[in-house]
Amino acid sequence: MKTLFLLLVTAGTCCGADFRIENSTVLTSTGAYHWSQSRAALIPGNPARVVITTQEFEKQGSHGYRDIFSLETTDGAKTWSAPNRIDSLTRKMSPLGVEMVMGDLCPQWHAATRKVLVTGKTFGFRKDAKPGEAKDDRAYERVAYAVYSPEKSEWSDLKIVAMPEKDHAGHPIIEPNAGCNQRFDLPNGEVLLPVRYRANPKVRTYTTIVARCAFDGETLTYREHGSELTTAVPRGLYEPSVIGFKGRFFLTMRAEKTGYVARGTDGINYEPAVEWKFDDGKPVGTYCTQQHWIAHGDGLYLIYTRKGANNDHVFRNRAPIFIAQVDPEKLHVIRATEQILMPEAGVDLGGGYAPVDVSEKETWVISTEMAFPKNRQGENNRILLAKILWNQP
Repeated sequence: MKTLFLLLVTAGTCCGADFRIENSTVLTSTGAYHWSQSRAALIPGNPARVVITTQEFEKQGSHGYRDIFSLETTDGAKTWSAPNRIDSLTRKMSPLGVEMVMGDLCPQWHAATRKVLVTGKTFGFRKDAKPGEAKDDRAYERVAYAVYSPEKSEWSDLKIVAMPEKDHAGHPIIEPNAGCNQRFDLPNGEVLLPVRYRANPKVRTYTTIVARCAFDGETLTYREHGSELTTAVPRGLYEPSVIGFKGRFFLTMRAEKTGYVARGTDGINYEPAVEWKFDDGKPVGTYCTQQHWIAHGDGLYLIYTRKGANNDHVFRNRAPIFIAQVDPEKLHVIRATEQILMPEAGVDLGGGYAPVDVSEKETWVISTEMAFPKNRQGENNRILLAKILWNQP
């Protein structure tokens, strides 16, 4: 059964931007759980399908991730199917003796194999967690993935990528994680998969790499990686997203106090990371939150959240979500092009979101309301859609 959802045009062209934005609600939660970490993949065809993966999430506490669901539209988001539980990816007891589930899912169409490759991480859950505590044990984090076959309408089980034991510097690769990222597929079918890991067992400081992987439609295999990027800022660099644009590659990374960007020519090796700044030299103000890329025509765009938008009441200033054009030569955000992509309603929108190119004229951004303030934790939450409607294909 399909349901019709409200569509609202919230913005027109602004500051010379070559697009307009339409905002709508995809789905509202009911019952004991919120929806979380909702992202979409395009499945080409006639009609084309846009499939969202989303995950049940406990309303109180931290990292209370439950079962995974999918829903889809075949009519350009006019209607969406009801959410369907993915039985092969339910949270279940593992051979390690802990409950495990895949999380921070990032689905994307893999054109060479005509499969949807979903990458992310594993969550392993402690039995002794008290109410309100983080229930996951980070020692069980691994680079996880699953595969959806549109031809067979079948989902695989959770799978793990075998990563090297040590990095180029000889440090151990501890708790590697590919959640909340954005990968880039090469024309030959190889996958550039951004990964973060700990290189020191004594501290939780992350290093970011981009792994070149092979994917045959069933198995995702690590081949090599290049630069190992980190910073002395607490927790290092993590939740990386990569894009290829005009023969070069761009990597954006989350950090505790600011965001970072790096540029490379082969997809795995990068120049030293620099802080995200506007073209006037001032920091963008994105911090402790992921950022993602959109490339359209001659333009490279960043989608992000930041401080300084009358949004101190929002958890980690994670709303609204902004979009602005990036200068790929000077590696800064062009302030005059910034506009609101997804407006804030007092709750976190940046904890789990992603773009997907739906056609030559449309790019969609999916996000989920998360991190409600204490006086609103009993509310239902929404999966939200911002359509970017380009004036030029």
